[in-house]
Amino acid sequence: MKKILIGLLFIGAVLGVKAQYSTLDQILTRLEERKGINQNLTDVNIDGKKFVYIKDEADHTERDFIVIKGNKATYVEVFDDKATGESSSNVFSGDIIRNKKNIISLRADMLENKKVPIPVTKTLLLTTQDDILYLIDINTKARWIDEASYSKVKKTK
Repeated sequence: MKKILIGLLFIGAVLGVKAQYSTLDQILTRLEERKGINQNLTDVNIDGKKFVYIKDEADHTERDFIVIKGNKATYVEVFDDKATGESSSNVFSGDIIRNKKNIISLRADMLENKKVPIPVTKTLLLTTQDDILYLIDINTKARWIDEASYSKVKKTK
């Protein structure tokens, strides 16, 4: 009788630990997705993708776009002045390099087809969360969202 009781307690403990492990594993996976680590995105094709970043300041709104075509990229800055309602933009072009660890380096050295002395550079981490593709700026932690993913999310809401 004692052995049966100990056996049932052992089986109950094992099943409880297994349920806790599953929950803990889901929590850790979600946290890793949020940080952008331990993701194998080497098979994700970013050719033809457009990433968007919107920053709302007190006096203006800044919309930035990165359009990737092969190893070439276009970086667009659009500034909307809230006081006057006017918009201005800068269109940079350059190249990108993607390594095997999901790091993308952008170097845009042409401003509207004229060489600039100091190119715009961005180091971005390719990551995904909830099936939405993001680029996270390594230096500023800004999150660039894939426009197709954003449009898809907006349509379902």
